[in-house]
Amino acid sequence: MTRTYLKRACKTPATDAGDVRETVEAILADIEAGGDAAALRYAAEFDRYEGDVILSRAEIAAARAQVPEQLRRDIAFAHDNVRRFAEAQLGTLRDVEVEIRPGLVAGQRAMPVTTAGCYAPGGRYSHVASAIMTVTTAKVAGVRNILACSPPRPGIGIAPAIVYAADLCGADRIVAMGGVQGIAAMTFGLFGLPKADILVGPGNQFVAEAKRILFGRVGIDMFAGPTDSLILADATADPEVVAVDLVSQAEHGYNSPVWLVTDDRALAEAVMARVPALIDALPDLNRDNARAAWRDYAEVILCPDREAMAATSDAYAPEHLTVQAADLDWWLEKLTCYGSLFLGEETTVSFGDKASGTNHVLPTSRAARYTGGLSVHKYMKIVTWQRSTREGCRDVAEATARISRLEGMEGHARAADIRLAKYFPGEAFDLRGAD
Repeated sequence: MTRTYLKRACKTPATDAGDVRETVEAILADIEAGGDAAALRYAAEFDRYEGDVILSRAEIAAARAQVPEQLRRDIAFAHDNVRRFAEAQLGTLRDVEVEIRPGLVAGQRAMPVTTAGCYAPGGRYSHVASAIMTVTTAKVAGVRNILACSPPRPGIGIAPAIVYAADLCGADRIVAMGGVQGIAAMTFGLFGLPKADILVGPGNQFVAEAKRILFGRVGIDMFAGPTDSLILADATADPEVVAVDLVSQAEHGYNSPVWLVTDDRALAEAVMARVPALIDALPDLNRDNARAAWRDYAEVILCPDREAMAATSDAYAPEHLTVQAADLDWWLEKLTCYGSLFLGEETTVSFGDKASGTNHVLPTSRAARYTGGLSVHKYMKIVTWQRSTREGCRDVAEATARISRLEGMEGHARAADIRLAKYFPGEAFDLRGAD
């Protein structure tokens, strides 16, 4: 398959990643050993905050009072959309019971974890939407204890809009602590918190690494890298809209890849010509992020046809995938590897990031090849059970005994033997393994 790179990345998040593992491991070990006092020490150092860690109802009410009415309505609108979609997802899960053999019944139950730790970034940007996405889905899933954690600002605390969103969406405790220390507080059950069974939500490289290290002791939503986005566009696309959408995602961070894949050279060249001016028009911090991301990580790929475009997209397995091309149903059927798909100019990744209802906690770094994003399913345990009559277990016990002896697992075989001897006394069974 022929691909022509009109712009090729000189860096990738993988080759440019810093080694933060040792730092994070040391902090986690120190906090686990030192408990609350150690976590507070790191909070004072990194968050530069020495206020209350667990927000009281009075503090939550005070934060609510600082949120303008229109923003409250916008947060409620987004929460309602995310809740509706999450409820629809929950409806796809059902308990199952099936008679495998006469007298042998097996089943499946879907049940939520007990405690979820939901992290909402609050460093460069106040990620109100992350609080909505993580807390709402946990609530709909039926999680009993929902912890919302976000970095406080020096001398101020958590951004009031994040506090308001977390409370509205159903958080039981709101934790004013950021970074590794915040993740540690939820994992180790510091400050009287219940220990988290799962950690969810985006964060910087230190938060991501803490989740990676702790995975196994707790569940996590996914291993996260820098956010990435790909746009598939043909000659019917509006170059201005495509360029704006690319820049909107590049502002996430200096190492956030954005990719344009097209079969129309004129469109590609028009987009590339427009992007620099759009970046220059952004506010300072956003401009610096977008400029570095476009310069070092962005790619523009020219393909011979839409089949090649789709194959290229699946190879990149983007976190966010936008299609601005004719015949949207064809693309919906054809594409297989993405975190979330946005079909047509009338939708955009920004809608999904903030308010349209699908979740914005999504697989990065090509993880969309094997997993989807955060949903009610991430909080659910699919467990199995079985029940049998004595007659129903006869054939299973015989097969188990023979397979076990073939494997050399005599103890397993005898667990089957004793049941056959008890339930069917005097009957002869051939329970030898194969020679």
